[in-house]
Amino acid sequence: MSGESTNHVSRETPRTVSRETSAGTRGSEGAGDPYGYSPMTTDDTPIGAAAQRASEVLHPGGASLPKPARRRVLTIANQKGGVGKTTTAVNLAAALALQGLSVLVVDLDPQGNASTALGADHTSGTPSSYELLLGEITATEAIQRNPKNPRLMCIPATIDLAGAEIELVSMVAREGRLKTALADSALDGLGIDFVLIDCPPSLGLLTVNAMVAASEVLIPIQCEYYALEGVGQLLRNIELVQAHLNPALHVSTVILTMYDGRTKLADQVADEVRGHFGSAVLKSVIPRSVKVSEAPGYGMTVLDYDPGSRGAMSYLDAGREMAARAAANDGRKGEA
Repeated sequence: MSGESTNHVSRETPRTVSRETSAGTRGSEGAGDPYGYSPMTTDDTPIGAAAQRASEVLHPGGASLPKPARRRVLTIANQKGGVGKTTTAVNLAAALALQGLSVLVVDLDPQGNASTALGADHTSGTPSSYELLLGEITATEAIQRNPKNPRLMCIPATIDLAGAEIELVSMVAREGRLKTALADSALDGLGIDFVLIDCPPSLGLLTVNAMVAASEVLIPIQCEYYALEGVGQLLRNIELVQAHLNPALHVSTVILTMYDGRTKLADQVADEVRGHFGSAVLKSVIPRSVKVSEAPGYGMTVLDYDPGSRGAMSYLDAGREMAARAAANDGRKGEA
């Protein structure tokens, strides 16, 4: 009898969980609940909501972003350190790849943090951006695919890259070596939609190579004091590259990072950046997030580490916005 009773109870137990833990109120699901509590599904709890978001991220249900009419090559640059360049590069790439696009991240920072976050081997001697710049290997030979998503690719950076700027000085066409290595003929067979180049926090030859190879610049700006400090120098360098090496280069995207909605300062900085850069600033902002900071320590992007977190969802939104802008621009060019 006890077994039958237990089975009977399990069949009758409601799927919703009341806000009250008292047994006397657990079954009060309709009108007349003396305590005024409404039933609550597990999706209404913080853990349940995060699990639901994670499920939507990992299983998007076949939805995919529109492919750009031609490959977009973006340099992610800001010589000010700690603004979220590498974090933005790897997580935007992961967001785009998760939603159906093929993305290549080129790590041009000798620290190799982007390579670490994307799970790419970057021990000394590994085919990398260093050998690519010297012309010793092709892009195809240097590319590694992410173990979790084959649409997400990386050309890693090793410590050997630290001396590349000195070696490049004496080379012919030193500013255009990355552009030659990433030419359409080298990448067309891979079906790559976006190339994101992660630059070091400096304005040396590595960053100049990235700007010559790209047609667009993406600038991450943190929502903190001195946010625009140094951006003026970056814009002057972009103008120099436009004038002498790459007339097509322009600032197409600005993304606000480390946004803390609890402070007035974050809103003030955001308003100032939007006033300066106008429509180039993405509406999606990246919040300050512990999960975003923790993910690289596990060799993951935040979308792999905690797909239901606010940081992961923000990068997904930013990726959608970037893809939508590209599609809109392609449509306007087609009409013209």
